[in-house]
Amino acid sequence: MPDSPSLWTWILLPLIGGVIGLVTNYIAVKMIFRPLKRRRILFVPFHGLVPRRQKELAKSIGKVVGSHLVEHKDIVKSFEKLDFDSLLGGVLERGLGPKIQELRSLPLIGGFLTEERVGDIKVAIQKSILQHKQTILDEIEKGLVKGLDVQKMVEQKVAAFPVLKLEQLILDVAKKELQAITWWGGVLGALIGLLQVAVVWFCP
Repeated sequence: MPDSPSLWTWILLPLIGGVIGLVTNYIAVKMIFRPLKRRRILFVPFHGLVPRRQKELAKSIGKVVGSHLVEHKDIVKSFEKLDFDSLLGGVLERGLGPKIQELRSLPLIGGFLTEERVGDIKVAIQKSILQHKQTILDEIEKGLVKGLDVQKMVEQKVAAFPVLKLEQLILDVAKKELQAITWWGGVLGALIGLLQVAVVWFCP
């Protein structure tokens, strides 16, 4: 068996391997976003993955959101949680209030439009509308299907999103995981360094 490698060999090779792995993975993570614009280094083009593929990324996100995450029926279901009584009351008050005041100023009609009668009219209108609540929601859904393209809207939003803000958004979510990838590069590099020392020792 050959002589055992020196202590410095056991230290330096894993250390060098660890540094190389750490730096390599750090650069690889950075290149997900940088450079923001296409650059050439020694005639080799470099461009960050996200900036280069932002349009394709936007299209994929739009497809997933529009086809699986947010559907028109989901939006309509959220409307069902609204307090329609209060909403209709407020709308009728703002919509009919000025007109009723105008009618009250007329000589004959004004005498019949007492506060009690006006209240009864508003209640009757609210009840009539609420009896057709499901029909209204169905019509809203039809309108959304025709006029709201969730997939296209999300695609346009993501495509127009500033890359720096998109980078910050991704980092806010996956910062720990990306840091772990960097450190694992150092760990694996150190293990490879140890393996190299072992190979040199056992395979002269």
